Amino acid sequence: MQSTDRHDPAVDDEAPRVTPTRAPRLKPGERRIHILQTLATMLEAPKNEKITTAALAARLGVSEAALYRHFASKAQMFEGLIEFIEQSIFGLVNQIVAKEPNGILQARAIALMLLNFSAKNPGMTRVLTGEALVGEHERLTERVNQMLERVETSVKQCLRLGVMDANSHVESIAVPLQAGYDPVIRASLLLSYIIGRWHRYARSGFVREPHESADAQLRLILQ
Repeated sequence: MQSTDRHDPAVDDEAPRVTPTRAPRLKPGERRIHILQTLATMLEAPKNEKITTAALAARLGVSEAALYRHFASKAQMFEGLIEFIEQSIFGLVNQIVAKEPNGILQARAIALMLLNFSAKNPGMTRVLTGEALVGEHERLTERVNQMLERVETSVKQCLRLGVMDANSHVESIAVPLQAGYDPVIRASLLLSYIIGRWHRYARSGFVREPHESADAQLRLILQ
């Protein structure tokens, strides 16, 4: 079943897609980007196999020594991918908050954006779930966990705003909420749902779309 959320105007065209570029001659800065793009593409393989620097160098058509001229270690390459994810996600969070006045709808748009980001960047999904980081330096997993905590904090802020909107009885911005609505519990549940969808997407070999039936499920979680 294909979700209509794929065409959500708040998120569909904003989540960036990492694609490899093939240029015969690249400047030093461009070479670093090309290495990261190729690593992300290799992570998109249906089978989750550990990527070695030798395999990455072979895919790029260079020596391992050439890789280390741009990155001190494979962990540093993964840090580059995580930095890209952070900048992309929180840049989009800021855009959503600036465009949408209602807190509940902000949280919904953020959730759809995170699911859509995963769908457009399968290799990045394995970084977000930690699958690609197994056996790598523990600081990488810690950084991803910190990023996800920031996401949950952002959602809490949105939901608290939504509760204030509902209590203000301003019909133009309020969304009806259940009695005893707890933004902290809802934010935790929302993040768990998103992470679960990421894992299912990766385990399915990127066949089960993360935003499948998301609209109805998010309505249950957020209202």
